[in-house]
Amino acid sequence: MKKRTDRKIAIAGTAAAAVLLPTVMVGLAQAGVGVPKSRSEASGNSKPIPSFGPPTQPAVTDGTTSASPKKSPGTSKLPSIPLNSNPFGTGGTSPSPNDPDSNSGNHGKKPQMPSGAASGKYAKAPDGAAITRVTKINSRIFDVSIASPALGAEVKTRVMVPKGWKAGATKTWPVVYAYHGGNNNYTSWTKDSNIEQIIGPYDAMVVMPEGGWNGSYTNWYNGGKGGIPEWETFHIGEVIPLMERNFHAGSMRAAIGLSSGGQGAITYAERHRIFKYAASYSGALNITAPGMPVILTSMNRDAGTAIWGDPITARANWRAHDATVMVSKLKGIGVYVSSGNGQPGPYDNPDTPPHDAGRIGEQLAGTMNDNFVAAAQKAGVPVTSHLYGPGMHNWKYWRVELSRSWPTIAKSIGARKS
Repeated sequence: MKKRTDRKIAIAGTAAAAVLLPTVMVGLAQAGVGVPKSRSEASGNSKPIPSFGPPTQPAVTDGTTSASPKKSPGTSKLPSIPLNSNPFGTGGTSPSPNDPDSNSGNHGKKPQMPSGAASGKYAKAPDGAAITRVTKINSRIFDVSIASPALGAEVKTRVMVPKGWKAGATKTWPVVYAYHGGNNNYTSWTKDSNIEQIIGPYDAMVVMPEGGWNGSYTNWYNGGKGGIPEWETFHIGEVIPLMERNFHAGSMRAAIGLSSGGQGAITYAERHRIFKYAASYSGALNITAPGMPVILTSMNRDAGTAIWGDPITARANWRAHDATVMVSKLKGIGVYVSSGNGQPGPYDNPDTPPHDAGRIGEQLAGTMNDNFVAAAQKAGVPVTSHLYGPGMHNWKYWRVELSRSWPTIAKSIGARKS
């Protein structure tokens, strides 16, 4: 991605250049002026789903504690965003040819199975989603191709099975659903992180589904008509039952994610309450914070307002996918959140300029995480937070955070060393 490094551009300028709503109108939206209720507020399978497999281990009480935020919510000054930069990008690849986010011709269409999808020998999800192929990567990792009506495409999910796992087993295993960040794909966790070293020694399965190039973790608004792509339906209503019906994934579930995947982990836990624990590393946890809708719609470029809708007229839908707004729904669920503040930290070049995407991305994440922790305290929701100060938006920090948070996550789902 080409970056503009010769100057900063103010947020209002970015919005205008991207043909977005004026900042003042976003301010009105956040104040609730002239904002109708959106019919899509509850879209995306927001009711809990049952376990699709037999019962597993009993729940383990999660005794997390709440940490104090470093500053009052809403007091951080948001950075200017250079045009054509992507502060929340987490990979250096390109979208796959069948990436649902990039296939605008399918957007808004009624969910349907992709053409040519074979039925296969595996049990299907309730909506007909089917496993079409399983490719063995190594002795414990498989790539699972899924024909998804929710996405209107065939996409992949990477699965790491625990030691002793067998296809014909009758028992089930604790499972971690790991969501990748923006501008990345389902291989990210095994390619970029230390997840094999951290979780591999435990009797836990790790499911790493495709999350789309934009990494939005929601059913797209598409001008109010919904339809393809429905990422939330794919992750909750298709991937989970397919894993439970075919791979012996249990009902003791945790959700983890970084950047936009962190947003997915927390909001899925809030909207569905099917996870014992949710962990977010530098997640976008307050998408309706003042100024944030303009930044996010600008960064999404072609997708623009198609993901959550217009920040004004679809404000209810934005709020229904804002982790901070919905924080009270996390009561009874273990939560871990962490982020830096965008200043160069111990793993960064100290001379990194302020307009660097990694600095900007983590400044935005830091602001949203401060707000989230403050809202959790106000709502009486126990949250373990590690707001570690200097640090940029990159895997050098997320690997550390996975290692730091894993023992508590493992305890919550009953995972033990093999």
